[in-house]
Amino acid sequence: MRYSKSVLKEVVVLSQKAVEELGVYLVSFDRPGYGKSDPHPKRSFRTLALDVEELADQLELGAKFYVMGYSLGGQLVWGCLKYIPQRLAGAALLAPVINFWWPGFPANLTKQAFDEQLLRDRWAYRVIHYVPWLVYWWNTQHWFPGFSVVTDEFKLSQQDLQISSSLNEMQLQEAYVIQQGEFESLHRDSIIGLGKVEFDPMDLKNPFPNNEGSVHIWHGVEDGIVSVELQRFIARNLPWIHYHELQDAGHIFPYGDDSVKDALWKSLLLGVSKP
Repeated sequence: MRYSKSVLKEVVVLSQKAVEELGVYLVSFDRPGYGKSDPHPKRSFRTLALDVEELADQLELGAKFYVMGYSLGGQLVWGCLKYIPQRLAGAALLAPVINFWWPGFPANLTKQAFDEQLLRDRWAYRVIHYVPWLVYWWNTQHWFPGFSVVTDEFKLSQQDLQISSSLNEMQLQEAYVIQQGEFESLHRDSIIGLGKVEFDPMDLKNPFPNNEGSVHIWHGVEDGIVSVELQRFIARNLPWIHYHELQDAGHIFPYGDDSVKDALWKSLLLGVSKP
């Protein structure tokens, strides 16, 4: 598998001051189908985790390393917790996308969370989950509104709107990110994260039973894409996860205030949870 280096401005949510203070070495790569990384038609949570392990070994990062994933990138972190927990020093999930069909969720809770989604997205979720071979058609046809995440029309909180006004530089990188087409990048990501369930994260065991590392979820109460109620349920059922809830934050909070960015990194690396 050929990997390409990600544009770090897009993925590194850490101030320069914190980089120097923490002495961290940051590595980012384009997941299969993104940027210049080879597509992988059979990509899964498992293959993503093995990609991370292979890349870490090629770069000689050592026996253990930290992983962090944002939004759809959460599938990579869940995969690492499932398939390579022995290689992790710690893990953080930022507004990770949730599959409504994970069996550990109570039916009434998922129905409530599902019904709160935009109507167009409810249809998109059904297409992704039940008829994934129609995802590309659904997101490119013009008879019905497409998936808001793909069309960049998802619900933004007030804080999201403020943050988005400063993301012009990141948005200019869209051509690079999806240069191999939306199907092998955004669409396939959606199929993996929202399609057939590979495993239920709520069945995972604590990878750090002796507190030698930690796992964190950060989520905004005003997230317009991922249900905060479902995120809370995961946190209650996996008490070894450190759950951090941001009261006024939406889905794109990792690109916001430096104090929040630094706090989430310090919680992962140093066990400090306050900004």
